[in-house]
Amino acid sequence: MPRGSAKGDFRVRKDGNAAMSTEMRFEGLDVAPGVLETIVTLAATEVEGVACVDCSGLAGLMQKAGRTKSVEVSLADDGGFAVTVHMSVGYGRPLRAIAADVQHAVADALESQTGHEASNVDVFIDAIVFPQ
Repeated sequence: MPRGSAKGDFRVRKDGNAAMSTEMRFEGLDVAPGVLETIVTLAATEVEGVACVDCSGLAGLMQKAGRTKSVEVSLADDGGFAVTVHMSVGYGRPLRAIAADVQHAVADALESQTGHEASNVDVFIDAIVFPQ
């Protein structure tokens, strides 16, 4: 993955419910982490062979055991995005090919939507879904 050059920092502010939310700031643009996570989720789910990223139902409960999020986006030390994606894939396509395609799709989507590059995209395949 190419190195990012974003100048970002984390800002913490109180929302209307007095709960804390973290935003990332890029050259005058504040972006909520949920927006970045949505970009990553949509990019990953469009890849052939990905069954689900934010799974629901029994498969999702099993996949999420011990983990709170399927997608995490933060800023790496070099200013680019550090992304972690946990997902389930469909049986029948090589796992390395799916993971590589997800890495490229996520990096491309983040760069096109935010103008900032991903330093790394770590993909974890937590389950394989078999056709019924």
